[in-house]
Amino acid sequence: MLDTVTPRSGSPGRLDGEGSTQVHMDPALHIEGAKVFAVYGKGGIGKSTTSSNLAVAFSKLGKRVLQIGCDPKHDSTFTLTKSLVPTVIDVLEEVDFHTEELRPEDFVFEGYNGVLCVEAGGPPAGTGCGGYVVGQTVKLLKEHHLLDDTDVVLFDVLGDVVCGGFAAPLQHAERAVVVTANDFDSIFAMNRIIAAIRAKTKNYKVRVGGCIVNRSADTDQVDKFNARSGMRTLAHVPLLDDLRRSRLKKCTLFEMEATPEVEQVQTEYLRLAAALYAGTDALDAHSLKDREIFDLLGFD
Repeated sequence: MLDTVTPRSGSPGRLDGEGSTQVHMDPALHIEGAKVFAVYGKGGIGKSTTSSNLAVAFSKLGKRVLQIGCDPKHDSTFTLTKSLVPTVIDVLEEVDFHTEELRPEDFVFEGYNGVLCVEAGGPPAGTGCGGYVVGQTVKLLKEHHLLDDTDVVLFDVLGDVVCGGFAAPLQHAERAVVVTANDFDSIFAMNRIIAAIRAKTKNYKVRVGGCIVNRSADTDQVDKFNARSGMRTLAHVPLLDDLRRSRLKKCTLFEMEATPEVEQVQTEYLRLAAALYAGTDALDAHSLKDREIFDLLGFD
């Protein structure tokens, strides 16, 4: 059972950040064995595209991969499965939340190159908590032993919402990575996400891993922020129209025509997957004050 208000059992008085009413994880739901990554970033920045291509890259390195979409619009995995698959909330409602009536094939779908795909879904707008949905998803996966043989779990998390519910994947992850672009708005969102991750480090093992600069010709603004905050760039995906077209074609970049530009970005995803799996150093990145970011970024 998930506790939506009180601190985690066994740690009275310890909250995940000042004033937090975060959904807390049942210790029995801990994901063991797999390397777990949570992907965050500003809404529309390309988290799902990044997550799906990264999932394929892990699979091409011979890893057994599970991608969990944590957005109510449940489109995280559609380039892998070629469709909008039923969400965990959808299938739970169909059986009146009697989990024992569900089979793995009701909510887990195999995508491109063997990547397993789950869409957690979300509560109706304005009601419920995304953390509950994430908790129920992990619970189902564990009950059906679907995590036993998994090497990598990727949580693709809703936009830049860093409320307690959508910070829930951080309770499972070893590293959190932030997808950003070389602009003020996405860097501002990254700054808030760093603050959320640091709040979770008080009670959980998650640490900041770094950022992926996406759809950007340059990285100068991100470089400025990284130098001031202690963040680092893990990968740089340049402006590439084939990435946009791959979404329209409902496929990953690894299924697109292998032009030199496409192969360059495929290689970058493969390099990033190998680096993440080998293990990246935890960063002691810190968030900046809003005014400090405002003064920092921009042209000299």
